[in-house]
Order: sequence, then C-alpha cells, then structure tokens
Amino acid sequence: MDLVLDAADRHILTPYVYPAGWPEGEPCRQLLSLFVITNLGALTLYLLFGTLSYYFIFDHELKKHPQFLENQVHREIAYALRSLPWISVPTVALFFAEVRGYSKLYDNIEDSPYGWSGVFLSMLSFLFFTDMGIYWIHRGLHHKLLYKRFHKPHHLWKIATPFASHAFHPVDGFMQSLPYHIYPFLFPLHKVTYLGLYIFVNVWTISIHDGDYRVPRLLRHVINGSAHHTDHHLYFDYNYGQYFTLWDKIGGSYKSPTAFEGKGPHDYLRKLREK
Repeated sequence: MDLVLDAADRHILTPYVYPAGWPEGEPCRQLLSLFVITNLGALTLYLLFGTLSYYFIFDHELKKHPQFLENQVHREIAYALRSLPWISVPTVALFFAEVRGYSKLYDNIEDSPYGWSGVFLSMLSFLFFTDMGIYWIHRGLHHKLLYKRFHKPHHLWKIATPFASHAFHPVDGFMQSLPYHIYPFLFPLHKVTYLGLYIFVNVWTISIHDGDYRVPRLLRHVINGSAHHTDHHLYFDYNYGQYFTLWDKIGGSYKSPTAFEGKGPHDYLRKLREK
C-alpha cells in the first residue's frame, strides 16, 4: 500500500492537501491518508466493477426469481456502502504496519532470492493460502454462535447480484479479508504483485456473485465459480471456498452446483415460464 500512498503524496496530498510543514512520514498523516485512500479505493473497485458486471454479465432474468427481493439491488448497495468504512478501520491498521516496514513486502524483483520464479510462485501460494484461510473463516462464521449476528446479513441475498459481493456485516467483511492482509506479514511478496492481487480478489468476489455460471467443463469441479457460490447462498451449508473447491472437498462441504445439473435458478425460471 506504500506504493499507492507514495503516489498520492507526490501528486495530490503534498502539493494540494496537507500543510507544507506536515512531513509525509508522520504517523498521524499516514493513518489519515491511508483511511481516505482505502475507502476511495474500495468504493471505486466495488462500484466500477460491480456496475460493469451488473450491466454486462449479470443475467437480469434472475430478478424474476421468486427469491429475488423487492428493491434488492438498492438494498445491496446501501448495505455495502454502510459497511465499507467500518471494514476499512482495522484494514488501515494493517496497511499502516505495511507502510512502516513490518511486512515482508519488497520493491524490486532482485530483492527476491528466486527472481521472477519467486514472484510467480508467490502468486500461486497467495491464492492457495487465502483460499484455505477464507474457507475456514467462512465456515466458522456459519457456526450458530456467530451466524445470526455477523454472517446472516450476507445471506439475505438468495439470488445475489454483483452488488451483493461487498454487502457484509463489517466484522464478517473484515474477517473474510484477513487472509489477504496476513499473507505479506508471513511470506515475501512483491509490492506491485500484492497490489494486483488485491484488485484481483475484489474483482473475483464480485464475479462469484454475478449469476454467470460458465466455467470450462474440465474446471467445473476445480474452480469455485458463481454456480458454486449461488448454491452456497441457496443451500447454506455448502461451497464455502473462494477460488477453488479443494477445501470444500477436504472438509466434506462440497456440493456439485445445481446449475450444472439442470436444477439451478435459470432452470427454475424456465419451468415457471413453461407452466
């Protein structure tokens, strides 16, 4: 995140926003800047990619499904916009620790003992590490002691739209993002790669709520896509994973998507029309 903070300082904050006497490295200034940058970044990613997905990928026929709520899109967006600033508070604390040099993020490819191969391997390990972490956190949030208070609001959306992707209770939203933030404190990761992966995971979260169930046939039971996550919203106890089905299969919570078996939401709507 220090790359973004440095760019913001250089081009906007130092020349136009902050007093000349307030040093860029001063902790209070960094915390304030990170809070603003984190919120603007989250809103931009959510609204930009959510809108693109909603208008160009999401099948609006799904809005005719009986479990699609009245005024649902507005409610999803409103809930997300209320939650994101609260989610950003602990997130900023972790970004601040990164900026102050406590993580294992590095600037240059030469700083990695494995060069470019280390960068590619770190991308794969990031995906598998975060997928594992999110699986167990997500499954834990379904425990009866936590579900009603923290995770149930996200399950209001049985037939989700891309705007449901960030419509979480703040505790739920931060907990499920925690593996992304923990990774660079445990393992070396290139700063630009981390920024790219951060954008990717936000876009992926939107994509598994977009109602587009197309996945290459050979990967249908490997990639945790929108079809899998739709069944999670509909049937509750299945498909907790984020990118892959690996941990659902290990944990006994994998369910072959109903959309792949002719029993999904689109099939239900087709049967309704036939009647």
